[in-house]
Amino acid sequence: MSDPLVSRIAAQAGPLVAALGMELVETQFRLEGQRWVLRFFIDRAGGVTVDDCAAVSRRLDDWLEEEALIRHAYTLEVSSPGLERPLRKPEDFVRFAGRRVRLRLHRDEGQGKTLTGTLLGLENGEIALLMDNKEKLGLRMEQIARARLTLD
Repeated sequence: MSDPLVSRIAAQAGPLVAALGMELVETQFRLEGQRWVLRFFIDRAGGVTVDDCAAVSRRLDDWLEEEALIRHAYTLEVSSPGLERPLRKPEDFVRFAGRRVRLRLHRDEGQGKTLTGTLLGLENGEIALLMDNKEKLGLRMEQIARARLTLD
């Protein structure tokens, strides 16, 4: 999330979503076809419902209208991150211990290598991953370009 506007929106929207008992997982703002889409992905333990998405959408829509951070037309979308949700914060790697994950390393950490295995959580500040061949790896957060749950 390198765009300063998206970073600002996410930083301010996070507490609004948290006040409704949910977590802001990801924020995207992109041109899709000929329209701009501002998309928020939310989650909570046990998953989110359509009613949760609608409540967050109403709250964020009111807030965005008040703040007028975006000066052109856009579509607001709020949804679940899905079964293969991204993992971004250290807490995510603790919360989803025991689940299958796919990690993509930064190019300088293994030529863009993708690793798949069972997440063991955080151990000594490193993400612990049990590979399918039973090899256990410890990775620092900064080594990982992308991480997400996987059904593979």
